Amino acid sequence: LAKGEQIFAPGYSPTLILSNHRIEVTYVPTEELLRKRELEKLHSMVEIVSLPKSLRNARINDYYRNSDSRNVALKYAISFIKRYCEEGGHKFLKGLYLSGRFGVGKTYLLAAIANQLAKNGKKVTIMHMPSFAVEMKNSIGKNSTLDKIDKVKKAPILMLDDFGADQLSSWFRDDVLGVILQYRMQEELPTFFSSNIDLDNLEKQYLEINTRGEAEPIKAKRIMERIRFLVREVKIEGANRREIE
Repeated sequence: LAKGEQIFAPGYSPTLILSNHRIEVTYVPTEELLRKRELEKLHSMVEIVSLPKSLRNARINDYYRNSDSRNVALKYAISFIKRYCEEGGHKFLKGLYLSGRFGVGKTYLLAAIANQLAKNGKKVTIMHMPSFAVEMKNSIGKNSTLDKIDKVKKAPILMLDDFGADQLSSWFRDDVLGVILQYRMQEELPTFFSSNIDLDNLEKQYLEINTRGEAEPIKAKRIMERIRFLVREVKIEGANRREIE
């Protein structure tokens, strides 16, 4: 090292201060380091599972509003965020069940809600439902099924994206999804969904017929009761943004 040269950690800058009539050098975090720390803190509050990491950039203010239904969905989203942050999660609030065709912004809105909640210090888990089903199936051989279910069911705020997009097995419906939703209903934990199937058709099109082609209406109704308890449905209409862009 050259004479007088000092080494300090990256992200810190030297600052002169006056202490007891002496001038001393202290090292303070740069604005860039502070911004990086704040971003890392926000990211730690939102757990994104099997979804694009770009969703971390989703913002409520950037949500595309070109239809009445989008505005209704946004209204409910903002209302939930405000009430949940004010009431500290002590009062049960219904989540949203966002239904609509591909590309109308359902996933983006869920992520925007999650990111805004994170800014207010609230933890959120948002996960791709078909990928979660595969993960749970693979967990059987690893004896980690119960741990995974326990983690998901206890998430302070849970968002299940692309619900109904896979073929549902009786085991996953009853022993995984049913357990998760039962716990969240009992504990009154906020739960969100996005789906291409609206609630009126979810039971028949997704929950009732198992992978063997057998109809199980009673078991399907049990799941539906839990979902309807947990959510308020908003049907989002509009053009497929993916095709436009």
